Amino acid sequence: MSAPLQIAIALLSVAVLLGLMAMVRRLSRAYQIGPELQRKLVHIGTGLYALTLPWLFPDRWPVYLLVAVTLIVMLILRIPTIATTGLGATLHSVERQSWGDVMLAIAVGMCLFLSQGEAWLYVLPIAVLTLADAAAALAGSSYGRKFFVVEDGQKSIEGSVVFFTLTFLISLVCMMLMKPLPPVNMLLIAAMVAGFGTMVEATSWQGFDNLFLPVGLLIFLTTHADKPPVALALLALGFALSVIAFLSMAESLGLSRHSARVYVIAVFLLLAVTTIQNALIPILVLFVHAWSRSINPGTGRFPDLDIVASIALISFGSLVLGQAMGYSAVSFYVVTMMGLCTGLGALALAFRPDSERLAGLISIMAGLCLLRLWSLDANPPQANWAGSFWAVTLSSLGVCALIPSLFTRQFRDQRIRKLSILALILPLSAYLIEIATAGG
Repeated sequence: MSAPLQIAIALLSVAVLLGLMAMVRRLSRAYQIGPELQRKLVHIGTGLYALTLPWLFPDRWPVYLLVAVTLIVMLILRIPTIATTGLGATLHSVERQSWGDVMLAIAVGMCLFLSQGEAWLYVLPIAVLTLADAAAALAGSSYGRKFFVVEDGQKSIEGSVVFFTLTFLISLVCMMLMKPLPPVNMLLIAAMVAGFGTMVEATSWQGFDNLFLPVGLLIFLTTHADKPPVALALLALGFALSVIAFLSMAESLGLSRHSARVYVIAVFLLLAVTTIQNALIPILVLFVHAWSRSINPGTGRFPDLDIVASIALISFGSLVLGQAMGYSAVSFYVVTMMGLCTGLGALALAFRPDSERLAGLISIMAGLCLLRLWSLDANPPQANWAGSFWAVTLSSLGVCALIPSLFTRQFRDQRIRKLSILALILPLSAYLIEIATAGG
């Protein structure tokens, strides 16, 4: 298929999406369809079309073009006048704030890229997101009787049961058709995918499950699909025990039960994305954040969820960036997490006497540097291809300690976003410069 034809199909696909939204909007007026059902109809239509992309386009770049154009369109539809009265009302007329449309487009691109040509690794997560997630939402809103609280509302047990059942069946069908495995492995993996996916879906907020669910499932499958049954059973047991442990510690950490469940998911995803020596500092960020928030809270509505979202986005982004560039980004990722940890520590110590604050920050940075030494020593040579770059590391830690200490009040609102950007600036710049130097 020629390049111009693939571009034309990609642009036509966006037009089809807009046509679907217009049709749903028109039907909603004619048949009094509620906002939630409108969103899910668009969600299902978009997801079903996304399942065809690996076969529709012989090359991958037109799909990435399609995702980019779709993201631009989704952002335009968020303009207030369009979002409330125009075509965007199909997606944005629900009462709660949601980024689900944007996250879905990003998830399609990331899953296609990370699946590396293995169709089942793309199809299974997108099918779960398309069918199980929509069915759970509709079942919960229509038939839900027993509910549990999440940060921005409530979800139904009935919806979670529907999600688990459909995800289990979808996983089995996908593996039987596309990934032949021993029957015991199929059953264990399907059960674990259903359990893990149900936990992600049940703890989602503001539409972020549209990203975390499919990408999390893909990473889980990539990491664990070929493990023997005993290892899978032990992993399932470990996950269950971790959920129980975090829930029991939630109150002492100042976490809600919802936040505790999110922390468990974050820890397991971190351990799936990278090795323990590179996951330890990101995990430490979660606990430093809990400490910082208890002493010097910000104005965010969901601070515990914000930090998990930040860690997940930086983790997924580093994984994609490393694969796209051909140079591992893991060392720069660890330095970014060190900066985030230092910034949170600086805010926790902001109102202490100067001598105590200085001693505390030096202790935090020294401890992080010791963990980084272990990470450098334990990582394979390809992860340390750029060397140790201690100058960048120490400079980043200094910036992340100094700026929050001097401008504490400016970090009361949008705290995690500001700290994340601050922690990313030097490591990301250094990574891109090192690649340019290596390429030259």
